[in-house]
Amino acid sequence: LEYSCFAKQSLYIATCLSLPVYTHTCHMLHFQQKALATRCPGTRAGRRSAIAVKCKAAVADAKPTQPRSPLTGEARSHETDVVVVGSGIGGLCCAGMLAKYGLKVTVVESHSIPGGAAHSWVRDGFHFESGPSLFSGLASQGKEANPLSHVLSALGVQLDLVRYDSWNVVVPEGNFLTRIGNDNFSEVLSKIRGPAAVAEWTRLQQVMRPLARAAALMPPAAFRYDPGVLVTAIGRYLPALLAAGGDAARLSGPFSSVLDGSGVSDPFIRNWLDLLAFLLSGLPADGTIAAEMAYMFNEWYRPNCFLEFPRGGAQAVVNGLVDGLQRHGGRLLLSSHVERVLLDARGRATGVALRGGGTVKARKAVVSNASSWDTLKLLPPERVPPAWRSGLSSTPACPSFMHLHLGFDAAGLDPSLELHHIIVNSWQGGVTAPQNVVLISIPSVKDPSMAPAGHHCLHAYLPATEPYELWKGLDRRSPEYKALKEERSQVLWEGIEKVIPDIRSRTRLSLLGTPLTHERFLRRHRGTYGPAIQAGKGLFPGPGTPIPGLYCCGDSTFPGIGVPAVAASGAIAANSLVPVWQHWALLDEIGV
Repeated sequence: LEYSCFAKQSLYIATCLSLPVYTHTCHMLHFQQKALATRCPGTRAGRRSAIAVKCKAAVADAKPTQPRSPLTGEARSHETDVVVVGSGIGGLCCAGMLAKYGLKVTVVESHSIPGGAAHSWVRDGFHFESGPSLFSGLASQGKEANPLSHVLSALGVQLDLVRYDSWNVVVPEGNFLTRIGNDNFSEVLSKIRGPAAVAEWTRLQQVMRPLARAAALMPPAAFRYDPGVLVTAIGRYLPALLAAGGDAARLSGPFSSVLDGSGVSDPFIRNWLDLLAFLLSGLPADGTIAAEMAYMFNEWYRPNCFLEFPRGGAQAVVNGLVDGLQRHGGRLLLSSHVERVLLDARGRATGVALRGGGTVKARKAVVSNASSWDTLKLLPPERVPPAWRSGLSSTPACPSFMHLHLGFDAAGLDPSLELHHIIVNSWQGGVTAPQNVVLISIPSVKDPSMAPAGHHCLHAYLPATEPYELWKGLDRRSPEYKALKEERSQVLWEGIEKVIPDIRSRTRLSLLGTPLTHERFLRRHRGTYGPAIQAGKGLFPGPGTPIPGLYCCGDSTFPGIGVPAVAASGAIAANSLVPVWQHWALLDEIGV
């Protein structure tokens, strides 16, 4: 559950332009997010696994997501224009956009199911999600739309969406149902904090309105990592950017500075906004850029807004992207683990070598959707520039996750049971403290087909607060590992019991995931959520690398962590590989 971030800074443009207003504005533009999504690990699918396909594509004869007889060994060898390593949302967005632009593209994925941290699997009729669970803006249009929506629109993909507007919150002050799109939070504040807190909140909303407008001026779809950005971004949007200069400057710093400047001192409001910032970016308010929170205010605290659940869950989004890729001539190779990126004698990336035999040669580029740390592992150490290696290796990493997936009997439960629940055990120590915040999603309350009749499926997790060091080096088959799983999962059970008190007796199937699960099956360095880059203290790199022909996208790349951000990163990488005129025409086509 993470209203994922867009941004820390536009590296290339800030360098190209000496306009102070743009230097500030480019920080904010990357946060045009309209979707909440937590990227979390899942459990490996067994032989009975299947994909929850609930996606309506614009073309009825879309190719299947998983070929019945996938190619193996040398039979996978071929030549293409671009090969994309990894089928996470960032990689699929990049590949789909490149295919839309007319390039030949192949995506190679190690897992048997596409989606990376957004994939789902089925066990005994229960559909379990590994990551994103809370979305909005998937059907939006125009400049302010979610970047993922821009990609779906470009590929001609439509999703079957269920709209809703509420979730359940359990905090030390009590339990409450919060709704977006109205003054519900003011009512909550009135009950638990009083009129002074309501006045502070009202004042903050007034401060945030112009900031929210400024944060929505330029779509990430307009960005590219070459001088052509002066045409596709500046050429299209400069007048609006200049007009918002003062507000843009305020958006470039940490959100805590906005709170301080607005006189927000109520402890509950500060704790609540720390929580929201943490769920968006993995960092509290002092590490989350103000632009991200401004866009969140625009989405959650204005009239007539809503959340969206894609029928079939996050896998439906993934399958829609795969369908769009394939309809435009792209290929997806599953169960195809990349052993290494191939470099020619001049040091240029020319393709990938696959485990078990086979190579995919790339005439134009290789794009890695792996994390920066995992991308380094694919390159010959002696061919990597030392300064680049040192910079990536020293990037701080967010912690990992604990997961509990349950299939349980729903008999007698309130039919109005919420899809999402946030549990905060204590404000002391902050929202980033281990074993403190528990997030719960029950997707079958919106899509009953995701569980057997009379049952629900549930995913509870600790959102990027589980220390990898506790698990490092443990044998997953050892009694020590099993005991630690049992110990560290109790906070998840206890969190669920605050929503469903008799959950243990109702449970028919339970699966536990740890940082080692995340590391192994999602192939994530130390099971991390992504880089822990704080607002004002560091920058996400652009898609280019010192290796000619090698590009990157995903949560280690600008704009950063989260579904909208990685979708934007994939689009930016794709835009950077095509002529400006093609990029401009696409912006016209999707109406931005």
